Amino acid sequence: MSSYWLLVLMFCGGMAVAVQPSINARLAQKVGAFESSFISFGVGTLVLLAVVLLTGRGGIREIATASWWELTGGLFGAFFVTLTIIVVPRIGTVAVMAGVIAGQLATGVLLDHFGLFGLRQVPMEPKRLIGIALLAAGAALVLRK
Repeated sequence: MSSYWLLVLMFCGGMAVAVQPSINARLAQKVGAFESSFISFGVGTLVLLAVVLLTGRGGIREIATASWWELTGGLFGAFFVTLTIIVVPRIGTVAVMAGVIAGQLATGVLLDHFGLFGLRQVPMEPKRLIGIALLAAGAALVLRK
């Protein structure tokens, strides 16, 4: 698959990430914040179970060979989803997404620079830092009332 299509897919993923907190926050009004997060992960788990059963080609039994830290992705996901459920009603979706994107880019540049988690190393360059600073400034402007 070409890089162009992968970027299009990630754009769609970004759209999904922007919609999810608002949907979960609406559900939280009925069932509670932590309950909404739990339901969100439960539905996601069921969908992924169906995908694994229908198309999975990996070896889920290999989980036994994983390091403890390789299993923490779900913890970070639960933290993120729960945090957005709580914060979106207070500051709005745009402000939350601006903060999320700025945080993702700041973390991403560090992960890339140091090649953490065995990923390809991409040096930190001034233009990348300027881009992150501009996004952080944009996030602050979106939050201003």
